[in-house]
Amino acid sequence: MEKYDAIIVGGGNAGLAGAIALARSRRKVLVVDEGNPRNAVSAHAHNVLGHEGISPHKLLELGRAEATDYGVEFASARIESLSGSLEEGFIISTQASQWQAERILLATGLSDALPEIPGLQKAWGTSALHCPYCHGWEVRDQQIAILGVSEMSTHQALLFRQLSDTITYVNHAPKSLTAENRALLAAVGIEVVDAQVTDIAVSDDGQVQSLALNNGSTLGAQAVVVASQMKANASLFLGLGGDLSQNPMGEFISVNEMGATSVPGVYAAGNISNLGAMIGLATAAGTMAGAAINADLVMESAKKKLARK
Repeated sequence: MEKYDAIIVGGGNAGLAGAIALARSRRKVLVVDEGNPRNAVSAHAHNVLGHEGISPHKLLELGRAEATDYGVEFASARIESLSGSLEEGFIISTQASQWQAERILLATGLSDALPEIPGLQKAWGTSALHCPYCHGWEVRDQQIAILGVSEMSTHQALLFRQLSDTITYVNHAPKSLTAENRALLAAVGIEVVDAQVTDIAVSDDGQVQSLALNNGSTLGAQAVVVASQMKANASLFLGLGGDLSQNPMGEFISVNEMGATSVPGVYAAGNISNLGAMIGLATAAGTMAGAAINADLVMESAKKKLARK
């Protein structure tokens, strides 16, 4: 069984950044990735300094090339299990292979659970959005419908109001809109429609056209904003005995400032540990976790050498 200093699960921005940080410290690193990035449906990535509007796929391609230049190895596979401990070492198993590592970095991101509204999934990532900083500029001055589905929806409406004068809040889940928040929306000129969305008309290329409401009316819209329920892809972490934390956006792995989790020897970076992390922040977290893993290994080696004297 081949042994690595660190195995990184997930080859997105956080995982690749962690791999590069480790490889630049001459660590033997393996990245295991399924090839299903969260932003695969998006045509462009934003807030990436020096690469504004780059294709998410191209950005990962560049990152993989950089990592490969430093000697990082890659395996395209779905991991069946992660076992072991800091003392014994960790073992990652796929259907075809097994590898051992002294440290693990989880960078498997998250999954978005959307309300079950016909048409929403088809538009997701094109004209159905969740983040004003990631895609808000692209829908500026458009007719934007905010789906009121959670306590985050009012926050989204206020942020998107900065980008367009034509914002409508559809009170799809009435209990999520408090009287105080309704007053806030009114104060900035956002109309509230007390109805549920029964269907979203979407073109073949993912462009929202209108929303059908349960009161029999139709609301014209060019973009829909919805707060997904975000769930960290953390089954491997749970299998090691780890626990998930929660906030209004969803479930995630808690880490310290260096990316260390509650399970010794296991680190996490990117959306798996920060549900709101954009590409830049995920990349920085990956670099920090990679540096922390290297420092951890350096200290462990030094202590072992001292004990032998």
